[in-house]
Amino acid sequence: MSDSMSGLMIVRDVMSKNIKTVKTDDTVLSAVQKMNKFGIGSVIVTASGRPVGIITETNILRRIVEPRMDAGTVWAKDIMTGPLITIEQNAALDEAAKIMADKKISRLPVVQGNKLVGLLSSTDIVKASPTQLAILEELLRVS
Repeated sequence: MSDSMSGLMIVRDVMSKNIKTVKTDDTVLSAVQKMNKFGIGSVIVTASGRPVGIITETNILRRIVEPRMDAGTVWAKDIMTGPLITIEQNAALDEAAKIMADKKISRLPVVQGNKLVGLLSSTDIVKASPTQLAILEELLRVS
């Protein structure tokens, strides 16, 4: 529960719970098809059920499109960004915003122990807490 008296918001209160994943040995093409099917900008890459990386539109542009690689013959593990930076679901939202700004990332996978339970985006943070906008402005300028 978020503590509205102190204005403290918790990551799990605003994260999106519907996370799409691919395995390390899936093709980049299958990752792209999943992203297009669900209208999302990233998928989490898993190995043995544990989150190990992320593939974003930027990964695909830089590592597949520009060098003219065949997305059907490249593995997810070969273009993913890893190791994955994550945050615990019970962490404060402002802590998540600071991590995202410091690391210059716009998506932060949410875990409970080793289990992936959600994904927090800069958009989620701004929607939930417009006061976090100042922290994220720097992030959005950079990305």
